[in-house]
Amino acid sequence: MFHSLRKPDVLVTTLAAAGILMVTMGVRQSLGLFVSPLMTSTGLGITTISFALAIGQFTWGAIQPVAGGLADRFGPRAVLIGGLVILALGSAMTPFMTSGFGFTVSLGLLSAIGSGAGSFSVLIGAAARRLPAVAHGAAAGVINAGGSFGQFIFAPILQKLIQTIGWMGAMWTMALVALAALPLAGKVTQQAEAPVQHMGPDFGVLKAIGASLKDPSYLLLHAGFFTCGFHIAFLVTHLPGEVQICGLPPSVASWSLAIIGLANIFGSLYAGLCVAKYRSKYILAVMYGSRALLIAWHLLMPRTQLTYYLFAAGLGFTWLATVPPTAAIVGKLFGVRYLATLFGMTLFSHQLGGFFGAYLGGLAIMRFGDYSWMWYADMSLAVLAALVNLPIREMPVAKPLAAA
Repeated sequence: MFHSLRKPDVLVTTLAAAGILMVTMGVRQSLGLFVSPLMTSTGLGITTISFALAIGQFTWGAIQPVAGGLADRFGPRAVLIGGLVILALGSAMTPFMTSGFGFTVSLGLLSAIGSGAGSFSVLIGAAARRLPAVAHGAAAGVINAGGSFGQFIFAPILQKLIQTIGWMGAMWTMALVALAALPLAGKVTQQAEAPVQHMGPDFGVLKAIGASLKDPSYLLLHAGFFTCGFHIAFLVTHLPGEVQICGLPPSVASWSLAIIGLANIFGSLYAGLCVAKYRSKYILAVMYGSRALLIAWHLLMPRTQLTYYLFAAGLGFTWLATVPPTAAIVGKLFGVRYLATLFGMTLFSHQLGGFFGAYLGGLAIMRFGDYSWMWYADMSLAVLAALVNLPIREMPVAKPLAAA
């Protein structure tokens, strides 16, 4: 499958997109490490900080169809450059904020808009329009693995920076890293060869959106992806707090997030391969069902470092590996002409779930003193997500004919 990525220009485009996603997702998925330092430094409560990060989850999703539409209309280069600059600005401004409103602006709006503009919808859409259909799954897997590698790299490094130079210095470091990724935007949009022409009618983006919202399969896909966002946002925001409640050192949380990212590198690549062999809806159903089982296992086990690391490895394999099969279904249903826009809308549903996962986690810890009810909700939603993917309309995967 990955032989389709061997052409030099195709490989450079895919790896550059993976590099940008490594930065934008590495920064975004590590923000939970700043919750405790922000509370200590500013005196703000967990609910206030959680709300700012929940707004960030919502904003990251809301910007996806907007950024995707701009990339479909004007090209991805300006969108990616603008996203990285805004991400750097949001990170650089955060240390100067002292109120919940200030953090909502810097982390909830600016950082989220920047990381969202340099995320899945624009990057996968840009790659898909340059690649033949047979390579879409592999490219999406590699790009997605870049985001996971960012989480693996950023989480322990940022935790160490927080401990050595303080959370403010860590924020400014993230801003510099975002600016350092700017040259990759040109590589993603290189014009060494003309983009692959995928035949099909072009009725305009508004008609494409209208048609998609009338498709039951597309709506079911949104429902499942909503749960994925709830699950991920809850964990990246509140896993450090869960670890602290258990009396374990902060390094357990940072290494758990890093293990999730490492495991998802392999999960994303494997998901990209599976897209070419199996129906994507079945891949998604298995992923969501496995999460419910892993959460049940986690609740039954003693809260030790080993338990958290094993839990992280299991969840990490499916963490964001849901992206390649989800993008594949959108492409199969509607083609790739407006893939960035339509997949961006799917990511918006993902982040609606993310808003509730981040914010309700803060409310739960204030009301009950632990996250038990959030785990129960997370497990129940995972079961529902597995079920709603099964009725999605998806043609069987075409098998290559055996040579005579």
